[in-house]
Amino acid sequence: MTNRDNTPPPKWSLRFFQWFCKPDYVEDIEGDLLERFEKRTNENKAAKWLFTLDVLKLFRPGIIRPVKSGQKLNNYDMISNYYKVSIRNILRNKTFSFLNISGLSVGIASCLLILIYVNNELSYDTYNSKYENIYRVIHNFGSDDEKPEDWDSLPTSEYQVWGNAPIASAMQQFFPEVDKVFRFTSDAPWLFSYNGVTYSESDVLFADSTAFDIFDWKVLAGNPKTALERPNTMVLTKRLAEKYFGNENPIGKSIIMDNQDPYEITSVIEVPTNSHFSFNALISMSTFRNSRPQIFDSWGYVDFYTYFTLKPGASIEQLREKTEDFLDKNFTSDFFYHIKYEPLSDAYLHSDAGRQPGPVGSMGNIYIFTSVAIFILLIACINFMNLSTARSVERAKEVAIRKTIGSHRGALIYQFLVEAILVTFIASMMAAILVFFGHSLLEQISGKTLPIKWLFSAQNAFIALGAILFIGIVAGSYPAFVLSTFKPITVLKGAFKSSSKGIWLRKSLVVLQFSLSIILLAGATVVSSQLDFLQRQDLGFNSEQVLVIDFGYDGEVQRKREYLKQQFLNHKDVEMVSISRATPGDFFPNAGTGVADPETGEITYKGPAIYEVDEDFIPTYQMTMVAGRNFSGDFPLDSANALILNESAAKLYGYPNTQDIIGQSFEQWGREGKVIGVVEDFNYVSLHEEVEPLSIRFGTQFNVSVVSLKLNSQDYSKTLSELESIWTEIVPHRPFDTRFANQNFDAQYEADERFGMIFSVFSTLAIFVACLGLFGLTIYSTAQRNKEIGVRKVLGASTGRIIALLSKDFIRLYIIALTIAIPFSWYLMNNWLDGFAYRIPLGYEVFAISAVITLIVAFVTMSFKTVSAALANPVESLRDE
Repeated sequence: MTNRDNTPPPKWSLRFFQWFCKPDYVEDIEGDLLERFEKRTNENKAAKWLFTLDVLKLFRPGIIRPVKSGQKLNNYDMISNYYKVSIRNILRNKTFSFLNISGLSVGIASCLLILIYVNNELSYDTYNSKYENIYRVIHNFGSDDEKPEDWDSLPTSEYQVWGNAPIASAMQQFFPEVDKVFRFTSDAPWLFSYNGVTYSESDVLFADSTAFDIFDWKVLAGNPKTALERPNTMVLTKRLAEKYFGNENPIGKSIIMDNQDPYEITSVIEVPTNSHFSFNALISMSTFRNSRPQIFDSWGYVDFYTYFTLKPGASIEQLREKTEDFLDKNFTSDFFYHIKYEPLSDAYLHSDAGRQPGPVGSMGNIYIFTSVAIFILLIACINFMNLSTARSVERAKEVAIRKTIGSHRGALIYQFLVEAILVTFIASMMAAILVFFGHSLLEQISGKTLPIKWLFSAQNAFIALGAILFIGIVAGSYPAFVLSTFKPITVLKGAFKSSSKGIWLRKSLVVLQFSLSIILLAGATVVSSQLDFLQRQDLGFNSEQVLVIDFGYDGEVQRKREYLKQQFLNHKDVEMVSISRATPGDFFPNAGTGVADPETGEITYKGPAIYEVDEDFIPTYQMTMVAGRNFSGDFPLDSANALILNESAAKLYGYPNTQDIIGQSFEQWGREGKVIGVVEDFNYVSLHEEVEPLSIRFGTQFNVSVVSLKLNSQDYSKTLSELESIWTEIVPHRPFDTRFANQNFDAQYEADERFGMIFSVFSTLAIFVACLGLFGLTIYSTAQRNKEIGVRKVLGASTGRIIALLSKDFIRLYIIALTIAIPFSWYLMNNWLDGFAYRIPLGYEVFAISAVITLIVAFVTMSFKTVSAALANPVESLRDE
């Protein structure tokens, strides 16, 4: 039928009708539909839409053709046959099966291992039952001239978690919404003595008795409600309790602390490894209050972390609305101070506040690792699909013969899908074995305890089953739905060729695979280059061969400091000795410091960091004075009224010319005097951050805790042994607790180095999986062109020309992948590098290296087959002709 405008009905609607309608009804109903369509077209109505609507109305029982199978086998026999045939195909094609299963198993295992790591990172602090209701106070210290007009616009990076003591009690009194408040101090080393054995223990904190009202640490012994109420009581972690008491019950027993007072053990706990701060022991806060009561009323003394919970029905917004009133009522001082509240859920992955109580994670790294996991799985699946499509010609005859003897398309689809799912299942089982063995290696590389039991829950079992089905169906979709449409007569006549769609699909997947490989390799190159840059960067000081002895503010050592220095200097391998409160890379306080304003002469307060040192600290670490002088024994008053600033601090106070600040008045922590010198900026914190303002003052006897020795030795073992003898003779009660200064500073980059190792390992695995697929495709392409190669060799083609012929298609695809991968990888890695204040330039050479390495790896992979094909005797390939 036709209409006056020759307008055809919608093709897809008509085909859909022909597909679902019973064959006996098709001709009659189709005629009626077309007649109605012609009439509507002549009447200028929405004929096409109405035609589609008529077709949909016909999709109902009685008209829909029944689903019948021409095979009379029962379901069990049919499924059993599918599996038998699948296993035979897997065993018959050992090379392709090996490449498929190996690639998929490594891809799935890598994905699971990364998932284990990411899950652990996302689980930090979630063990707390009040996880959603725990907050902490973050603090901003400054001067009135730094006060922003809008506090909401001030980023949390301008705040620090480390704060004062009185904020806790003031909040509980002012805010009715606040339920429990908990404080703990920064960690400090202590001497632990029990049964004549003494060790120096780090990560020991003073903590409020409300600790167990906030955090759900597992209590192994003792009463958590009263554990930290009394002075001179202490809670130990399981590790420390076992170290000192073995299998004994430690509750009620005492440990002598710093060779002075006995502290009673009141509880033993176990802190989960996924806690954003950790410790070895908690000492009751009342112990600290009894020794230094004045600091608990000082808003300017910074040494506390404050956490709190809200009462039921209260919200953090209620506190934020009243914060200004709270500060106006409770805080009056010469410097400016503000607070914000940060949820516990932000503490590990989302906080950029300074002075954290423990290491923090990175959501950027989480995104990168998740992307790597997806990339590896994609590459593995691409291998599977590529090898399946590549074998389409080979399997075309199988399909044609099976169709000739009566097999239906549905049965062929099921067969191919079952085969793909079976391969995926086998690969998944192998992946589980790889995960079992790779888990401990990942823990070792990451430096974390990574729980794995959660993987084996019933819910995850169903997810795994669904994933196997999904991967199998996706990877087997092309052969299942395309190969099953081949016409037997065309294939058996030998006129069948791979479809252009199949070839383009395969090429597209190869481009995607190459692109992902280049992105991962470029990422690994950037990470490695940046970490190498951090190691080579000039820090502004020299910590090589500097031995640091930590004596933890021990009073006996402090009293003998000058005698110790002299005895160490008498050793032939010791060039210089310095005693200070901290060394570069150590934890340090900030100090409210006032310096005369360059215009008005009035004292202006800021909050730079503070180092307390002696006159030998700057020369020991080979720092450079850019103005003024160092502390000197020739000026006895330097110990009380002299201050040195770094260049950043001088600029902070308005003196871009460092010479101008020399002789200016200062005030700091009860001292008054003159600025006597400016030291060149040095990186006393990680290169993630710019050099910050630093004040350096002379450390009194009771404010120092470490000895730095500049060594020049050919036999460090002997030198350390002799230095230990000197130490033991002078202060026998104190362990010789040493480290090298450069190792201490480099420890700040441990997380970056572990990130780099993990990234490199999984990037290597991804490239390995890609090579497996590339090798399989090379085998296929050379097999398909076997006779062509033979003819060319007979006609005089050289081995190199044949290798070039076999490789040129992949080179084209590689170039396309390169143009896609470079901008994408540049964007990703540039964002990662933004986390460093000092970073490598992201130039073309990084991507050139990655491109060349990828190309070499691809050539080497292909050469295993292309070279052998080029060297083969042409008689073998032409024998059938």
